[in-house]
Amino acid sequence: MNRLSPVLNPEEYIEQEYFFRTFRERHQDGRPSQEILDRIHEELLSTTRLPLAVQFMAVELKHSGLLGTAMTHLSHYFNPFQAFIIAKAEEEGKRFSMDIALKILEDEARYRSYQPIPEALFVFQFEVLCRNRLGYDHGMNAMMLDSFYDQEWREYLETVRRNIGEIEFADLVFVRSEAYAAKHRQKYPEKPLPRVLFGEKEGKIARANRGRDPLYLFAALQRHLGYPPVPYIRAKTNPLEQLPTLVAKLREMEQRVKLIENDLRERRSTSVPLAENNDIRPVELDD
Repeated sequence: MNRLSPVLNPEEYIEQEYFFRTFRERHQDGRPSQEILDRIHEELLSTTRLPLAVQFMAVELKHSGLLGTAMTHLSHYFNPFQAFIIAKAEEEGKRFSMDIALKILEDEARYRSYQPIPEALFVFQFEVLCRNRLGYDHGMNAMMLDSFYDQEWREYLETVRRNIGEIEFADLVFVRSEAYAAKHRQKYPEKPLPRVLFGEKEGKIARANRGRDPLYLFAALQRHLGYPPVPYIRAKTNPLEQLPTLVAKLREMEQRVKLIENDLRERRSTSVPLAENNDIRPVELDD
């Protein structure tokens, strides 16, 4: 069985937020990852364990060339979900970029540095998987290895992982909420329920969004639970990308116009000429 990752002190998450943000900004400037790691550990507080972790990442990056592998070896410090996000950004052929991955980890570290609650962190991480299409199986398995979630929560994560394709996410939230538990206790007071994981407010939000686009549910839960907005891939429209399509449509329209003109010429050449105007006589009607 895989070992659970520990919950770190708030100071560690504060430094992680700075590390992921600075890494992302310098990466966007075009600086190599190896160069960033070789220097950034000097900026981090030595009272935390992050400088040592970053130095190990720099060494591992020279050998394997992958940050995700380095973070996996540091499971006693980075949680598996963090390593999973970086590994997904390093996969070839994926639209999921390293900049978005680092922004996700930056926002998550900032949220963890305050007073995080399991339901908010769960929805944040689940929305990351959903919006960026990272896959539920491996992503939720990584979430389950975080000791921030107790045994009851890990069992619930497994239930969500197994049923997410068949049952709406809104229903999966509602049935473990206080809103559902209150109605259940009125009807079946002798029947016990699993532990409530979501409050009454979250349950009402989930019930109101049943049968709707889950993005509406995510937006409402984000507002009320207070977790950071989830970074995700935003479709960019480039007018130059549409130019080949417009040229092809223009050629198709030109061919259709030519076909219509040819058809009109053929009809004119085969039609019977009309009589001259002076040959036309009015029809005389019998009295």
